[in-house]
Amino acid sequence: MKLKELVIISGKGGTGKTSVTASFASLAGKSVLADGDVDAADLHLLLQPQIKHREEFRGGHEAVIRAEDCLGCGLCEAHCRFDAIRPEDAVYAVDPSGCEGCGVCVRICPAQAIDFPVRPGGEWFVSDTRCGPMVHARLTPGGENSGKLVSLVREKAREIAEEKNYGLVLMDGPPGIGCPVIAAITGASMVLMVTEPTLSGAHDLERVLRLANHFRIPSMVCVNKWDINPSQTEEIEKMAQSLGAKIAGRVRYDRVVTDAQVRGCAIVEMPANPAADDIRNAWERICSATAD
Repeated sequence: MKLKELVIISGKGGTGKTSVTASFASLAGKSVLADGDVDAADLHLLLQPQIKHREEFRGGHEAVIRAEDCLGCGLCEAHCRFDAIRPEDAVYAVDPSGCEGCGVCVRICPAQAIDFPVRPGGEWFVSDTRCGPMVHARLTPGGENSGKLVSLVREKAREIAEEKNYGLVLMDGPPGIGCPVIAAITGASMVLMVTEPTLSGAHDLERVLRLANHFRIPSMVCVNKWDINPSQTEEIEKMAQSLGAKIAGRVRYDRVVTDAQVRGCAIVEMPANPAADDIRNAWERICSATAD
């Protein structure tokens, strides 16, 4: 059985992709879940994972000046583009919150007084949920290399899927078009883009559609809260189709979505409601589009 990966992304945060992902997880049956939005992970709020395994993530480096060996020459401060090095008692010290781990100071220090250890950047977890195994992570605030952590989450999810002979990895991806998104979607079977019927939603969607096209990844689009601006929804769908995407469906505005979030459950797990029906219809279209 060929492993498939469906990644749910958006051009910006707050479009509802996590709520959609949680509902898909409930509908999918045997699948492995992954939260690739490591900078602001929140899928766990809806699926209440029980952590079974946790490991530290080390994704970058940090300069550390040994005060006893520092000559006080100031070359490191002069060459630091991030203003992370400051004088301190006739020598110099690095501000950890400002250091970007570029290593320039390490290379130019005449006394070789600067260490460059790997910096702890967060944690990643393997958990059980009511919808299946889940791999997720927590990046340290201000932590670097979130793209690398996304790749790690995705790799572990694939390993679990292959071990359990599950045919689907379902990932709640990060928003935007940056490194974490590229790490999440490269080589995926399908990308679902969740957007809203606004001008900014259309603009951000176009950017992420062009990103997916660059990597030749099949794309589908779902407009959330479409009924707050039907004409804009139609414009968005026309634009998406012109860029080669298929339309997965529309999800109407429904207060039950907020109720589901408050209760910590997926929309489709709530009592019968129109938004859940919309999501089920979108899921059926996606399954049809990704069928062998």
